[in-house]
Amino acid sequence: MALKKWPNGSGTEFSLLLSGSLSDILSAPPIHTYRILCRSKLKSSLLKNTPFLHYENERLFAKIESEVIFLNWKKDVLDVINQLKANPSYKNNIVSWHTISEQKAKTLPFPDDIHPDLSSSLNSRGIKELYTHQQVAYTTAMAGKSFTAVTPTASGKTLCYNLPVLQTILHDQSARALYIFPTKALAQDQKSEMSELIDAAGLPINSYTYDGDTPANIRQKVRKAGNIVITNPDMLHSAILPHHTKWVSLFENLKFIILDELHIYRGVFGSHVANVIRRLKRICRFYGSDPVFICTSATIANPKELGEKLTGNRMELIDNNGAPRGKKHFIFYNPPIVNKQMNIRRSATLEVRKLAGEFLKNKIQTIIFARSRVRVEIILTYLSELVRSQLGPKSIRGYRGGYLPTQRREIEKGLRNGDIYGVVSTNALELGVDIGQLQVCIMTGYPGTIASAWQQAGRAGRRMGESLVIMVASSAPLDQYVIENPQYFFSQSPETARINPDNLIILVDHIKCAAYELSFGTDETFGEMDVQEILEFLTEERVLHQNGDKWYWMNDSFPAHNISLRSASQENVVIIDQTDRSNVKVIGEMDTFSALTLLHDEAIYLHQGIQYQVEYLDWDEKKAFVAKVDVDYFTDANLAVQLRVLEEDKRKETFAAEIAFGDVTVNAMATIFKKIKFETHENIGSGPIHLPEMELHTSAAWLSMNKELSEYELEDLEYGMIGAAHALKAIIPLFAMCDPGDIHTVPQVKAAHNDKPTIFIYDQYPGGIGISDKVYEMMTEIIAETKSMIINCPCESGCPSCIGTDTSTIRAKEITIDLLSKMYDATISQ
Repeated sequence: MALKKWPNGSGTEFSLLLSGSLSDILSAPPIHTYRILCRSKLKSSLLKNTPFLHYENERLFAKIESEVIFLNWKKDVLDVINQLKANPSYKNNIVSWHTISEQKAKTLPFPDDIHPDLSSSLNSRGIKELYTHQQVAYTTAMAGKSFTAVTPTASGKTLCYNLPVLQTILHDQSARALYIFPTKALAQDQKSEMSELIDAAGLPINSYTYDGDTPANIRQKVRKAGNIVITNPDMLHSAILPHHTKWVSLFENLKFIILDELHIYRGVFGSHVANVIRRLKRICRFYGSDPVFICTSATIANPKELGEKLTGNRMELIDNNGAPRGKKHFIFYNPPIVNKQMNIRRSATLEVRKLAGEFLKNKIQTIIFARSRVRVEIILTYLSELVRSQLGPKSIRGYRGGYLPTQRREIEKGLRNGDIYGVVSTNALELGVDIGQLQVCIMTGYPGTIASAWQQAGRAGRRMGESLVIMVASSAPLDQYVIENPQYFFSQSPETARINPDNLIILVDHIKCAAYELSFGTDETFGEMDVQEILEFLTEERVLHQNGDKWYWMNDSFPAHNISLRSASQENVVIIDQTDRSNVKVIGEMDTFSALTLLHDEAIYLHQGIQYQVEYLDWDEKKAFVAKVDVDYFTDANLAVQLRVLEEDKRKETFAAEIAFGDVTVNAMATIFKKIKFETHENIGSGPIHLPEMELHTSAAWLSMNKELSEYELEDLEYGMIGAAHALKAIIPLFAMCDPGDIHTVPQVKAAHNDKPTIFIYDQYPGGIGISDKVYEMMTEIIAETKSMIINCPCESGCPSCIGTDTSTIRAKEITIDLLSKMYDATISQ
């Protein structure tokens, strides 16, 4: 930066540092004194007696007594926002620009009974009053009532549980609290926040993190002396509950159980965690405690119901948000069409690269979200090349669940202290990890649920500043539907989170774990479930032993270690880097179902921007051996499925159709993989996948047409059903809170169980998790929305954004719309 001197009006010299933010300069008052902020040193200098400032071609000139001085400046987020509005290469792709106005805080004074030490600790951190929701949460918890608090990201939810917990422990040193966070990163972050609050006032309270990274020598201290134990569901399931006899002081004195980020506990993970909570409550009863449950959640349609289903307790709902909010710009961005006939758009990944580059080049902290681990690494590779010379190689980092703990901690720290300007993440950072002042959030595609999108958007502008959120659509049908219907996104009540704790496969697994922990009595229930039949079945299988009126664990194995809470698969595949044969090391892991399509032989696996090729997947030993390669493509695999109906549980019948729900068996097999070039996304090769078929017993909804649909040629009917199934799969996540990967659709021109044209929608998890049940209830509405989406798609004869490209007739779109019309009419006919 240059330093310029010139005489001021009084004859003395005045120095001006020639740099600043353009928006700061342009917002200076129109008088002869201008204040120019120097962003790097946070000082200001006065430019006196300046007749005018002149702005031209992104350069700012100050004319001082006929001398022209060029001012260097770095764009801030407002400058780039203005550029997006003005530059045709961006503004023509902006479908909707929604500005959310700022909101002032609604506060109440501290309750009268707050401990003086706690009050002074809060004051020392600048907290003089409580937001309305924090005050209600405190009162409810201290009255011994369980509750669910639902407020937006960065609204101070943490204090909703920290305040009653710390207050209780200050009055009773033996009191204990158990904090459960869905991820290690979130647990670490909340530990830091808790420590700051405790240390600020020198409170005599011990808080510890207990996860897989906790050293063995500290674990005993945590068990004996931890007033607050911070953990995650996996550790609770596999390390704390099975060894409850080592945790007597915790369970005897447990006053509070905190479940943060409640909305994450849905689907198969939520169904597992509900059973872990059943086991936890059972152990608490054994030790004589009855803790209060405090849940916090992002905005979903059924927070109270979900909290009650997870915990088995009656819940109060607290949703009167009193937190302030900064101004937020929300842009829906649709990449330009590159093939009009097929409505194929430029890759969302490439558009994200271009947009993110604008912010990162100006050192504006930006978070980029991608749906999958593969996309994270692709975008990271793109951006690293783009800004390496300007920002340095470590200024942009990837972040996802498969990284090792030390890498994750380093990235979180770099974001907080500003060493890292950009992070590309899967939803691992969607949660409330405090990573400092991020100003921009860019989503690569619609995240799958409205709740998730708002969570990701909340990562930008967490400290009341003006912020920008850009959602860049892919060509996927769901993305195109949301991006072209912004009113749906902003006005729709978020989705319903579904769990099924009584899924038989999940339930049996946790009853085994519960029996290992404590013997079962004859009249005992598990949650509200009568489990006598399951106990008798496990006795016949020689897993349990009945002695009088008690059932005891009798197996040698340790059940919790074989049960994964986070996937239907019971074990993970370990990824081993053998590039250097003298230094073979583990670089990550992946669940077995994902490994079918991501870790097959010859797959390209990306980790921290480095490409690895899978040399050999040892399926029996669950090990994938990889080595570094340098290629310009990534791989994408296909799954083939066969489906049979086992049993029908529910049915609705009209004159023209039958809608049913029941149990099915699905046989899935990874068949081929494609090599897709980075920049152009063209298919440059393919190969077979040789992995065993996997069988899945799950639940499904299906719609069968009672008519033979004889007006269609067989081939046309097949195309129409393939198109309808593709579009249905895209629309269903709008009605059931799930990822598109949680459900699958299978069209059958002549279903094996009834010989009728049928479309099946099944849960992608053993035993089902309630998604297809929701589809069964809402089949008519789902079909109507699917038909509307296809009609409104601008393509001529079908494209990836509506009915897919698995049809090879120009009439495919017309046939699909006609078929869905018949299906809709059939579901409402009497």
